Amino acid sequence: MVSSEIISQFNLDGDPISCAVYGEGHINDTYLVKTTSSRYILQRMNHNIFKSPENIMENIVAVTTHLKKKIIARGGDPKRETLNVIQTKDGKNFYKSPEGNYYRVYLFVENAKSYQVVEKPIHFYNAAKSFGLFQKQLADFPAEKLHEAIPNFHNTKMRFDNLLKAIDADKKNRVKEVLAEIDFAMHRKDEVSIIMEQISLGKIPLRVTHNDTKYNNIMIDDKTGEGICVIDLDTVMPGSLLYDYGDSLRFGTNPSAEDEKDLSKVFMVEELFEAFTKGFLEVVKDDLTEAEIEFMPFAAKLMTFECGIRFLTDYLDGDNYFKIRRPEHNLDRCRTQFKLVSDMEKKMDFMKRIVSKYA
Repeated sequence: MVSSEIISQFNLDGDPISCAVYGEGHINDTYLVKTTSSRYILQRMNHNIFKSPENIMENIVAVTTHLKKKIIARGGDPKRETLNVIQTKDGKNFYKSPEGNYYRVYLFVENAKSYQVVEKPIHFYNAAKSFGLFQKQLADFPAEKLHEAIPNFHNTKMRFDNLLKAIDADKKNRVKEVLAEIDFAMHRKDEVSIIMEQISLGKIPLRVTHNDTKYNNIMIDDKTGEGICVIDLDTVMPGSLLYDYGDSLRFGTNPSAEDEKDLSKVFMVEELFEAFTKGFLEVVKDDLTEAEIEFMPFAAKLMTFECGIRFLTDYLDGDNYFKIRRPEHNLDRCRTQFKLVSDMEKKMDFMKRIVSKYA
């Protein structure tokens, strides 16, 4: 639990009343802090994953400052429609403890919540519009000013190479348990470089992207059901719009949990694919290149495959990256992703028709 000494470092309105673990994130430790007059999100940043927390916070402040100007210009509410970083009492955007831990605080987004599973197609449609608007509002932000939060974050070829290294090392003697998963990955090794090759050819542009557009990274308004705020901005950096689109579909079109053991419950809901694609393209289609539109269906599959091999790699390495709650947690996560990849492959013609319909 976070000490009162940590909380006291930040400029909070009111006196602290309580601090409790909050959310279901895989990387950072998150807490809800209540004071006599407001609520806040406090996070201990995982500096083993984010090697330069100072750069991360510099990115977040730059992006949210830019977004606030756009939100105010269109008559929105900047306290609800983007993250608000609370400064420390000495004017910094984070606090580094004597033990070397990094902490930050955001204003809590009231009357909205994030969901682990899409409960209504209209929610997913609205989330798509929010992610599209997020990118559209950042279209004129100078991407070169952003630090690369995690180098090669969506370098799928590198992710695959890391899997091969983990197989060869077999640190925990687990390879024999996952031969079927390894075989699944090997049969798709020729696809891992396709989008990167398109970027290198200049057919797919680099944009300011979120790079972790899971459905639970959108705050859904309690009353309207609309996407109100994009959160978890740690990985905002230059990237492909296809990564954001694809990762949203990876996470949101599966009606079961990301770590579901019963794989019969894991599949892509076609109605949700269409709802998201419709909402996303309504906002950004006029800004896309032909190649971006062409590779949208494939991007959904690729991001799902990439996530699966990341979970498998971490399982083989001894679960050092993603937080786990049981011994085979990362393996269960890998299996859900691979099952979803298989279902997307069966439905690829449908996915292409939907993209064409709305583009």
